[in-house]
Amino acid sequence: MRVSFHPDYFVALPDGHPFPMAKFPALHEILLAESVIDPVDVIRPREAPLDLLRLVHTEDYLWKLATGNLTNAEERRIGIPWSERLWRRSKLAVNGTLNAAFMALEDGLAGNLAGGTHHAYPDHGQGYCVLNDVAIAIRELQRGNRIRRALVIDLDVHQGNGTAEIFSDDADVYTFSMHGEKNFPARKAVSDRDVGLPCGTGDANYLRILAGELPGVLAAAQADIVFYLAGVDPAGGDRYGRMLLSPEGLAARDRLVIEAVRTSGKPLVLLLSGGYAATPRKTAELHAIAYRVAVDVYEARSKRTGEQ
Repeated sequence: MRVSFHPDYFVALPDGHPFPMAKFPALHEILLAESVIDPVDVIRPREAPLDLLRLVHTEDYLWKLATGNLTNAEERRIGIPWSERLWRRSKLAVNGTLNAAFMALEDGLAGNLAGGTHHAYPDHGQGYCVLNDVAIAIRELQRGNRIRRALVIDLDVHQGNGTAEIFSDDADVYTFSMHGEKNFPARKAVSDRDVGLPCGTGDANYLRILAGELPGVLAAAQADIVFYLAGVDPAGGDRYGRMLLSPEGLAARDRLVIEAVRTSGKPLVLLLSGGYAATPRKTAELHAIAYRVAVDVYEARSKRTGEQ
């Protein structure tokens, strides 16, 4: 499985900051140590150029990011202090997702060890999301005639409001978000399919609902590629999640999605999105679940069918 990763996905934040930036290098380390990925299959992205970012984001917002001219209110809305390193990191992560999409089109499966920054709107960031990597990648694939239709499966506990808004008038991009109904953002956007769950939802109900949704979502989307935002903040004990999925429940969730996409024959791009466990290392361990499951599903099917 090829993945995008760059050491500069990590940017130092002020002491006590709640965003677990160290989860990115920790996940890379875990997946290598377990041989889920091979060093030769780790592809370092370059910074996304401005012309690529302009496919989604406004000129004014990009200028503010490039020059550090965000207002205090805009910076607070993002939730991470601006720095040149954060700006670079954001551009690296965008290209990481685009590269993963190209690799998925070639291989059937690929991932970015970051990405899924679904709260970013064209003209502002929000909720620890600076640039909307998934929207930018889809727009570039469409522009290059690599795809016509795309599906975004967003299982972060927080609704993918930025992505939903960006594609609200695009019939060729189907957005599916299953999230905490009473969680951030307070004012939800409108996805093609939204499923709001109550606080305290556990494994059994979550998996039952997801299993019922996936066939209809895949059929309605008729997509050429699928982006899976495998946020781990529905896990019990998450700082912001308010749900009760166990690690086994997360694994079962990921298997439902990945097996459904694999069976459909569509390329799959695997992305992190959110997660706020007790430590960045524990968060990375939860993120690793989806990558283990993906490799297991794709390798098992290849062995059964004789695919290479």
